[in-house]
Amino acid sequence: MFVSEGCQGASLAVGKRPIGIFDSGLGGLTVVREIRKQLPEESITYFGDLARLPYGIKSKEQILRFSVENTRFLLSQSVKAVVIACNSSASAAYPYLKKNFHVPIVDVIGPAVEAALSLTRTGRVGLIATQATVESGAYTRALACRAPKAKLFSQPCPMLVPVVEAGWLRGTLTDQIIRKYLEPLKRWRLDTLILGCTHYPLLRSGIQRALGHSVRLIDSAQPTVQKLVGLLTELKLNNPGRKKGSLKVFVSDLPRDFKRIGERFLGEKLNHVKVIRNSHSAGDAALLQARQKEQSPSDVLIEAS
Repeated sequence: MFVSEGCQGASLAVGKRPIGIFDSGLGGLTVVREIRKQLPEESITYFGDLARLPYGIKSKEQILRFSVENTRFLLSQSVKAVVIACNSSASAAYPYLKKNFHVPIVDVIGPAVEAALSLTRTGRVGLIATQATVESGAYTRALACRAPKAKLFSQPCPMLVPVVEAGWLRGTLTDQIIRKYLEPLKRWRLDTLILGCTHYPLLRSGIQRALGHSVRLIDSAQPTVQKLVGLLTELKLNNPGRKKGSLKVFVSDLPRDFKRIGERFLGEKLNHVKVIRNSHSAGDAALLQARQKEQSPSDVLIEAS
């Protein structure tokens, strides 16, 4: 338990804290959008690490380091739970973060797999994701432990995140890139496709055209937030208020088209965005401590204060 039984006052105080969400870029704002829909009374603190985007082409060690740093930054903002809205981070860092940070942590992979299994009729599930997510095998393991007879067919799509971040959501070039990536999947006769990156829902119409309308597309935002709702309820961490929650957005860089593209992800106006260029020092200190003790990062317990 994250809040001890009988501590109703403490639970109430924690419940008023914001939910923390991080992503490598703007894609995680699709998860923010879903939280605003399902949990309108909850306040949210979002961190987008745009200075180091994209994560999907980086090593597992780097992604783990970035994820630790991002989580520590959110904890410095007194969040009551953390949502890993980045599939690359979830695939590389979720078990470590869950073990070493003493707050509830939700990832996007497990909920997406469960949603796919609830919809597939044939057990033939496709996945499009970043190179790092595909190579991690996280989706393969998540599917195998829930439905051993189901089959996963994966396709890395490294160019799709930069395409979305550039705002190229429609057009001939975007459609050509999508078709190029999805062509190998069509021969496997999929009936369900997991959009294994929170950027991909903005390309949903082009992906659907490329595969045909018989293939069901799984956006991880909705099942992830449903998982979060259940966890907050179980731990009695729901915000007891009725007013609409606040939204604070922090980024590590502010690209020229950030506001325009970010508002497409979010579905509402983006106000009060703050650039944080030194948000990683706490994570660096944790990793330095691990090296000084000649331990791996997984041997260091990181306290959530």
